[in-house]
Amino acid sequence: MPLTILAQITAAPGKEALLRAELEKLVAPTRAEDGCIQYDLHVDNDAPGFFVFYEKWETRDLWQTHMNAPHLVAYSNATQGAVANFALNEMMMIA
Repeated sequence: MPLTILAQITAAPGKEALLRAELEKLVAPTRAEDGCIQYDLHVDNDAPGFFVFYEKWETRDLWQTHMNAPHLVAYSNATQGAVANFALNEMMMIA
């Protein structure tokens, strides 16, 4: 059964543009990964520092592989101090 991920990321004050640029860099390489069904980045219309990834993966194991991918390591290094809050939900579709 596919895994759905909802990741919510809030930028630290003054870091909105930096965080957005780094998040956008994740999209193309992630969409090319094995097991990635959907990987969409959203920004809140009224809060430009609030981002959401809506992701679908073939399996949890393939998503876990993604979480250790080089482009995610680079993102983590580039955004030190730029993230005020991060929440992640692993979900399954029920209807």
